Amino acid sequence: MVDYLKNMPKSDNDFIDSNMYNPFLLKGMEDALYRIVKAINEREKIVLYGFYDVDSITAISLLMLVLKFVNADVEYFIPSEPSESRDLNEKDITSNIKYLGPGLIITLGCGINSFSETELCKTMGIDVIITDFHEPIKCAPDTIVVNPNQKGCNYPFKGLCASGMTFKLAQAISSYYKMKSVSKYMDLVMIGTISNKIKLESENKIIAEEGIKQVNCTNNYGICALLKTHNIKVVNEETVSKLALTVMPTINPVGRMDNAKIVVELFITSDSSRALQISKYLDKELKNSLIFQ
Repeated sequence: MVDYLKNMPKSDNDFIDSNMYNPFLLKGMEDALYRIVKAINEREKIVLYGFYDVDSITAISLLMLVLKFVNADVEYFIPSEPSESRDLNEKDITSNIKYLGPGLIITLGCGINSFSETELCKTMGIDVIITDFHEPIKCAPDTIVVNPNQKGCNYPFKGLCASGMTFKLAQAISSYYKMKSVSKYMDLVMIGTISNKIKLESENKIIAEEGIKQVNCTNNYGICALLKTHNIKVVNEETVSKLALTVMPTINPVGRMDNAKIVVELFITSDSSRALQISKYLDKELKNSLIFQ
């Protein structure tokens, strides 16, 4: 595998998948891929750690689908308590993730400054791969980090969000396993990117344009169900923004996040009836939350 990675093109002019930059231009991507493949081959439990916004939810859904496709033993964790921090949470690790029995945690759009938490994971025998896009305070020692904004990363575009960064990781995984259809997940990446209200330039512009095209022929039952439930006939940036609001988790009366896990299920289910059921449930919950606002 190491020889294969060495032969991957690294030129700044090298584009793949709809003129997007080669994921291996990202510092840390080779090490991340190597560790993920090792986990898959050795049947280690992989836990994806993300947050409860639409960007993170679509990122988790995307990587769940890709890793399940290559037969990984994978689960995910989303904190239920709102927090302004995008760090790993020590309580989550010791009270929840620990009991899933992971050998590897992959953060999606978070964790870049989680120094003590990654050290805690190491003492528990758990490796951590941090994929993030936020500005780091400093580099976490002896931790695999994939972040275009980290020191020493020459990736040409610095503006990817969680779903965009996760798509780069998915591209790397698909190149190793010779998956031919990773671009079919661009619809999820597009929803996450547009929901984040970031500037649609460079790769984000490609994600938005290609993702909107993909929605029109999507095989994602969750997206199909959302389009049907909300009677969306024309897919564009405006309608996608509205669609993202319909799956935004809400805070319930006891201060915990509702619906994040059910939205992941919506996006990864292989049952069209279940997808429609979840979509209708989310629509009902949204209407109820608006009544009580």
